[in-house]
Amino acid sequence: MMAEFNLFGIYIAPITVYGLIAVFLTVLLRTILWRIGILQWFWHVALFEVALFCCILSLLILYL
Repeated sequence: MMAEFNLFGIYIAPITVYGLIAVFLTVLLRTILWRIGILQWFWHVALFEVALFCCILSLLILYL
């Protein structure tokens, strides 16, 4: 786990960096699932996307 991220002399909390990476991965997985047709199986798509984001963010925090 990173202690802090230095962006041109400004220190940023690691949760911000992890959140941005998680948003990118969530959008990527969402488009893949939408093109395959799996995303249409879910009753509440927005709730699934939020849960997917939380799972990806949790995995990033645990393993990076």
